[in-house]
Amino acid sequence: MPLRRPISVVLLRQLMKPVFPAIVLLTFLVMATGLKIGLDTEENTQIRQTLAQDTEALASRLEQDFLNHVIALRRMANRLEVQPDLPQAVWREDARQYLQDFQTFQAIEWIDRNLVIHWVEPMAGNEAALGYNAGFNPKRRRELKRAQQEGSLNISGVIRLTQGGPGLVVYAPVGAGDANNGFIAGVFRMERLADALILPRIRGNFSVELLEDDQVAFSLPATRPAQTEFSHTTATNLPSVEWKLRVKPTTEWIQRYRSPWPWVTFISMFSLGVLGSLTILLVQQIFKRNQALLRTRQELEEEIDQRVAIQQDLARLESTDTLTGLANRRFFMEDLQHTLSQADRQLRQVALVMMDLDRFQMLNDSLGHHFGDELLAQVSARLDALSNERVMVGYSGGDEFMVCQQHVDDIDDVIHLLGLLKGCFSEPFEVHGQSHHVTATMGVAVYPQSGLDADTLLRNADIALYRAKEQGRNTYQFYTEGMQEREVRRLELDKDLSEALARNEFELYYQPQLDLATSEAISVEALIRWNHPKRGLVPPIDFIPLAEESGRITEIGRWVIRAACQQLRKWQGTSLAKLGIAINLSGRELAEADLPDFLAACFREYGVEPGRLEIELTEESFIANIEHNHKQLRRISKLGVKLAIDDFGVGYSSLGYLRDFTVDQLKIDRSFITDVTRRHDDAVITRAVINLAHNLGIRVVAEGVETEDQLRFLRQNHCDLAQGYLMSRPVPARELPRLIESGVLPVSLQEPH
Repeated sequence: MPLRRPISVVLLRQLMKPVFPAIVLLTFLVMATGLKIGLDTEENTQIRQTLAQDTEALASRLEQDFLNHVIALRRMANRLEVQPDLPQAVWREDARQYLQDFQTFQAIEWIDRNLVIHWVEPMAGNEAALGYNAGFNPKRRRELKRAQQEGSLNISGVIRLTQGGPGLVVYAPVGAGDANNGFIAGVFRMERLADALILPRIRGNFSVELLEDDQVAFSLPATRPAQTEFSHTTATNLPSVEWKLRVKPTTEWIQRYRSPWPWVTFISMFSLGVLGSLTILLVQQIFKRNQALLRTRQELEEEIDQRVAIQQDLARLESTDTLTGLANRRFFMEDLQHTLSQADRQLRQVALVMMDLDRFQMLNDSLGHHFGDELLAQVSARLDALSNERVMVGYSGGDEFMVCQQHVDDIDDVIHLLGLLKGCFSEPFEVHGQSHHVTATMGVAVYPQSGLDADTLLRNADIALYRAKEQGRNTYQFYTEGMQEREVRRLELDKDLSEALARNEFELYYQPQLDLATSEAISVEALIRWNHPKRGLVPPIDFIPLAEESGRITEIGRWVIRAACQQLRKWQGTSLAKLGIAINLSGRELAEADLPDFLAACFREYGVEPGRLEIELTEESFIANIEHNHKQLRRISKLGVKLAIDDFGVGYSSLGYLRDFTVDQLKIDRSFITDVTRRHDDAVITRAVINLAHNLGIRVVAEGVETEDQLRFLRQNHCDLAQGYLMSRPVPARELPRLIESGVLPVSLQEPH
């Protein structure tokens, strides 16, 4: 036979269940709620009984007061019946006496047997009632005629008085049957009647509604808000009308009969339940204390481990750029300063390399930011592979990277690092399924020669980087003395450039393009110049790179288009009317979606034929974003604008875009023309380009023609146009007519027509 567990053990097990305190609390809550509901129900019953008693008393008083008014009207009717020839003055005196005794009357009227009102007292305010037919509708007429025959009292019920407002009329017949002499009528306004018959105590505690046919005929609101939860309705015992009174008490009246005991009982019982539950919880906590302490210690150890991991992650996030995974600029600069402090104690050198991706902004604008982010991530991965205990790679932002090399013994260590950095760009980058060759330009500053602190070293490395860009990109430059002065001048020039357009300091110079078949200039290339108020004429090589970096190149390009269109309009009707103008556009300008619309607007504004304008673009601009550029150039070509490829042969020189794009001219770069008569390779390339272009129906322009031998070579190989200092340097527009009219070539070099 199994042993029974002690009752104390069973109770203890029940007590230790987590749900037990809630059960105890719920039990007491149910008991407290039940007691309160019972007490509330009993209290509400008492309130309804009291309300019913007050309502019955109100109805009884209303009946008694109303009956007194009816008796008074019957006395007047009886006197008129006995004295049918009663003078009107005597009747009015009686009426005034009654009006004084009973303040609730609005007026007392005599209505003849034809139901027409003849006398009314008082006259003031009741003029509209004289001559009014009391049988104003068929129902009223039938009831009044029956009252005449029977000699019975009639009450109109609540109607709208001719004097205005709701009221009721009590008709006391003067005789009955054929002896009837009309009615003595008492007119009551409902507001005055209610004020007189209902005590102020009632008004303060109840709202009263008068019901006819179970519809509210008149209501007298309480002076305070009434509750709809409690109401009582009772019938009145009045002659010829069936009225009911409905009374609703105010909140204040109900509160007089409310007792605090239901809530006291509820709170007491609930408090006992809470106390019991808390006691049980306390017992449970005591029993579980040791186990909870052990568990808490374990959780604390786990939390400490998590916090350590989180702090490590936060430290990594604070020091790392999220896009590239490299050290961010802030962390890199802090580490650089620490490295310089160590180098100062150890008498070592430190090299800082600033790296900028060539033409990244153009690729980013053309192909989208998703392309740019992916390219930056791939570049970062290759650069990060060079990181070790002596080399740290960081991301500065945009398309710039920073590399710090510690423990530099001599310049060969830095040059070796630069070679490794260039090697990161030897292979193309596969981005979005396309292969892209990207190069980088670098500036180098070495501690302590180029700066004694991190900020100075960074500034001087940036100056060297800009100098390297000026020398043609995809190269590097060490910081040397004098570069800073040049950088200061560059910054001043960049500041002045922002105001040059507003001050109208730009001017177009024009260099003729010679038709080698006719020896005549048929077009000119527009070249922008900056008339600086202090520095004089600034060539494009000094400010166009600044404009590209700052993003102002688009504004300048739009200015060039407008200026060229204005010049074409000025030439209309002159000897230069057939002359065309070629202008240069950058890849960033071509990326502007509204460029074709802007061109069309300029042609309309200045009345210029689109065919007289030629747009020159570099090979790189053509292929930067082929799909976008193809749409753009197709829209521009549809306007009638001619398209030319500038500096052909020095870029990618892909024959594919010659087939895909509508190209009118190729411009052979001056680097091939300079030695075309001395170097066999340049001559072969130049002939091949001319033949290729002609086979595709494209005209060829040779740039940089400076010698007579170069010109003869181009004529012999059927080049279409030539441009260079041999014919003319770029000149202002005012000098161009004289130059064209006099001929851009000496007579000895002109071919016979």
